[in-house]
Amino acid sequence: MTVTYLMLARLSERGLSTFEAYESEVLPLLSEYGGRLERRLRTLDDQLEAHLVTFPDSADLAAYREDPRRTAAAPLLESSGAAVELFAVRDV
Repeated sequence: MTVTYLMLARLSERGLSTFEAYESEVLPLLSEYGGRLERRLRTLDDQLEAHLVTFPDSADLAAYREDPRRTAAAPLLESSGAAVELFAVRDV
């Protein structure tokens, strides 16, 4: 069963370029785990970014999150100052 996730990242102006560097490293990995970035949105003031992502199941998301290349890029996310939340969502 396909699972959809909403990722919200509260961004820091000083860390925006670092966050973008992190995203450049990890988003290409999604497809290796059956993931698909459906939408990527950012507020006009660059303070919030939202991703709508689908995976075949929650185990695929877990495998993506444990990918060693993603883990190696984690310091970029941390130093960006972004606060990230992840929610499993459904259509209503």
